[in-house]
Amino acid sequence: MPDKLSFETYFFDLDGTIFLDDVLLPGVQETLCHLRSLNKKVRFLSNTTIRTRRECRDRLLKLGLAAHEEEIVTAGSMSAAYFGESLEVVRVLVAGEKALREELVSVGIATTEEPAEATHVLVGMDREFNYGKLHRAMKAVRSGAHLIAANPDPNCPVTGDLIPDTWSMVKAIEAASMGTVGEIIGKPSAYFAAKVLEWSGTSGDRCLMVGDRLDTDIVFGASHGMRTALVLTGVASLGDLEQFPVMPDYIWATMDEMLA
Repeated sequence: MPDKLSFETYFFDLDGTIFLDDVLLPGVQETLCHLRSLNKKVRFLSNTTIRTRRECRDRLLKLGLAAHEEEIVTAGSMSAAYFGESLEVVRVLVAGEKALREELVSVGIATTEEPAEATHVLVGMDREFNYGKLHRAMKAVRSGAHLIAANPDPNCPVTGDLIPDTWSMVKAIEAASMGTVGEIIGKPSAYFAAKVLEWSGTSGDRCLMVGDRLDTDIVFGASHGMRTALVLTGVASLGDLEQFPVMPDYIWATMDEMLA
C-alpha cells in the first residue's frame, strides 16, 4: 500500500469529511495544513447543489481553512460545465435551489421556468421541494426535456440525522413523468472524474480520494484509478463495508489517522 503522504493530489469530499453542519471535523485542520506544507495539490469535490463554489469557499474560510474557489468543484459547477460543452442550444428548467441556478447563469447557460420551453430538467437537492415543483418538472419531461441528475445522493448527513438529497427528488420526477434519467453529473460519474483529473493535471494513480460515502466517494475513486480513503465521520459505517463490493484502501475513524 502506498504511503499516505506519497500522492501528488488529494481530493476531499466536504459534508461528512471536512465538516458536519458548521463544525470542523477532527484532524482536518492539521491534515490540510500539513499537505499544503508539502506542496501537495488539494481539491475539494462536493456533490452539493445548495451552495455555489464561492459559498463553499466562504464556508471553509469561516471554519479557518485556507481555500481558493478554483480548488472547489461541486455538482452544481460541474453541471454548468456539462451544459457549457453542449453543441445544441439548451434551456434548462432547474428543479433545485438558488445556488444551482446561479452556477448555470454565471457561465451563460439559459434557464427557463416554462416546461414547454425546456430542453433539459436539471435536478438538485431542494429543501423546499413541493407538489408544484414536481408538476412543473414532470410536464417538462413529458414534453420531451431530458432529465439530468446533478448527483445520485439519496440523502445528506447533518448532525445526528440524514436529510433527503437529490436522488429523492429525481425518483419522484421519474415516477410522475414516467421518464428516466439520461445523465448523472456528480460523483461517481465518469464525466466528473475526467474533468477533475484534467483540471488538476494529475493522473488517477497519483491521486487519493478521501470521503465518507461508499457509493459516491469510494466508488468514484476506485472506478477511475485512484486510491481511496474512507473516513467514518459521515454517512458510512464499518458495518456498511460488509455488504459493499468495493473496499477502500484506507479506513480512518477520523482524519487524525491520516497523519498518524
